[in-house]
Amino acid sequence: MKRRPALDRPDPAAPEASARLDALIEALCALREPEAMRRFLIDLCTPAELEALADRWAVVPELAEGRAYRDIHDRTGISVTTVGRVARCLGFGAGGYRIAAERLGHRLPGTAHAAPGHDTHR
Repeated sequence: MKRRPALDRPDPAAPEASARLDALIEALCALREPEAMRRFLIDLCTPAELEALADRWAVVPELAEGRAYRDIHDRTGISVTTVGRVARCLGFGAGGYRIAAERLGHRLPGTAHAAPGHDTHR
């Protein structure tokens, strides 16, 4: 993988990185049907990338249930490192996992309601 500045903190000297991320986000938002999204992701990602994304997402409901990292690993086979990464993002990330989880009806620890400005019932 090419070494580039993080897309969430783009290098001001490289506005094209931010523009590429914006274009990808626009494409993802345009795909409203699950089958269209599935096809796009299969085309976009390698099998290993898809597995990594699916593993990360599979951890979210497990954490929402209050399960311990080791229990999640034992139940799913997903590494404790991945579980910890997802938990860290839930606590200190950009809020994307939390928004998606709440919209799908998962109650995450420390969440009485959605973050301001985010409709959880779409």
